[in-house]
Amino acid sequence: MKKATGTTQQEKNRYSDEELEEFKQIILKKLDKAHNDLKLLTESYTTGNEHDTNDTSPTFKVLEEGYQVFSKEENSKFAARQEKFIKSLENALIRIENKTYGICRVTGKLIPKDRLRIVPHATLSIEAKRVQMAAPAARPVDPDLE
Repeated sequence: MKKATGTTQQEKNRYSDEELEEFKQIILKKLDKAHNDLKLLTESYTTGNEHDTNDTSPTFKVLEEGYQVFSKEENSKFAARQEKFIKSLENALIRIENKTYGICRVTGKLIPKDRLRIVPHATLSIEAKRVQMAAPAARPVDPDLE
């Protein structure tokens, strides 16, 4: 009789292997898309793949060149952000392998499935996220987000 209670308690503390497999598939799909997006972003700010007339255009088009530099800088920032997202997804896969996926790192409670389906790399429950947002001084400042 106690064994059944222990199993129920374990299921409340972590997601089952079947549920973890479902999340793994979601993450793998997002990871594949994220890698493709990163490749496109990287190609857009590197000039190694260009086969156009950039090298033959007149050099007096200062405004156009300024815009191109600005666009490349923006794409570079997007690419850095995309790399951070990919790393978060890869870390989520590690948590799945360790069977710690879906557990809020602040409250220790399970993060709702609906949240994980939308934000599969989440490490905070909505409850913990609200507390974090209410106390911005306690949060580390991320220069990429400002």
